[in-house]
Parts: sequence; C-alpha cells; structure tokens
Amino acid sequence: MKTGYLICSFILIFGILGNAQTYNQLINLEKYAKANSELPEPAKNEKRVVFIGNSITQNWAEQRPDFFTSNNYIGRGISGQTSPQLLLRFRRDVIDLKPAAVLINVGTNDIAENTGTYDEDFTLGNIKSMAELAKAGKIKVILSSVTPVGQYRWKKEIQNVPEKIQSLNAKIKAYAAEHKFAYVDYYSHMHNENHALKESYGSDGVHPNARGYEVMEQIADEVIRKVIK
Repeated sequence: MKTGYLICSFILIFGILGNAQTYNQLINLEKYAKANSELPEPAKNEKRVVFIGNSITQNWAEQRPDFFTSNNYIGRGISGQTSPQLLLRFRRDVIDLKPAAVLINVGTNDIAENTGTYDEDFTLGNIKSMAELAKAGKIKVILSSVTPVGQYRWKKEIQNVPEKIQSLNAKIKAYAAEHKFAYVDYYSHMHNENHALKESYGSDGVHPNARGYEVMEQIADEVIRKVIK
C-alpha cells in the first residue's frame, strides 16, 4: 500500500511540475530574455517605445526592422499569444525596458481561441490590466484595434469573427477614451466590405503583408509622435 501511495505521489508531483513547465513555456519568457538583457538603460530624454503583441507584431519587427530601429521602437511580439500570456510577460518585456510608451496590440488570438474559450470581458480585462501596469510605471499607454479578420484558417469553426472583432475594438476604444489613453485604429483603414482584411494588405486573411504594414506604420507613427512629443 505504501509503495503504491509513493508511486501515485511521485506521478502527481511530476505531473504538476510538467504542467508548470509547459505553462511557463506557453508564456515564453525566454523569447526576448537575451535581447532584453543586452538592451542598455535608456539615455536621458530617450523616448523608446515598446510594441507588445502577437504574430502581427512579431512579423512586423522581423519583416520591417528599419521602421523599428530608425524610430527607437522595440518589437516584443510572440506568435500565437493571447492576452493572458502578454499580461504575464508584461513586466519583463515592457516595464523593465523603461520605455516612454507602450503600444499594446492583442485580441485576435483570444477570439481564435488559441488558449481557451473566448470571453470578451476577460480579454478586455487583461488589456486594462496591462494599461494600468504601464500607467503605474509612468509609461504612456497606446492601445490599438484588433486588425480585421473574416475567418481564421486554422480555426474555421470560429463563427462571427468580424462581429467579435468589432465589438472588442469598440470596447478598447471606449476604455482608451475614458482614461485618456491614445488609440490606434488600424481596423477602419484595413477592412473590406465584408469587414475582413483587404486582400491587398495580406494573403492569408489575418497577417499583414508589406503593404499592410506600411499602412499600419503610417497610422501608428502619427499617434506615437503625438504621445511622446
């Protein structure tokens, strides 16, 4: 009996540790650990801006690095991530970098149910928490719309995607206005008549191409300049 009990206990402990390790891997704190450690302290009056998000942000920094380096913008996007994952790495990938401002772009993977059933209030709450953490750290907050999607190719069973995106965007915008945070509206400039991503802005219906990023850069840069002037 004692032997069986010990075996069950070890299985339970290793199972918990295994799940914990998997959970930490989902947050992916190591993705930017080296880059963060090598980033110098901001110089006096330096106005660095961190972009935190999912694959849309990650691809942006990787495909169009000149936009980031020439403007002292720092990309901290991780493909596939949802709002709770961003919230859990927000201190390491944003606050500890001591930026003048942060641009938060998240929500599409929540709607795609990458890490669980979509709950609009939960997603919005995570965005609010990130904004509040930034504000407490004297970092200026810039919120942004979710970019348009008609259907997720990897989750075709998700229904009413455009309506869900429009609803979340409306609440993000209202929250930004209520708290006097800047708001970047990619959505209004990038959707077609069906409220999906314009084909000229992306080939898979979700991720922007070079032209799509050019549009986003113009929109984001104009807002950022006003915020950090």
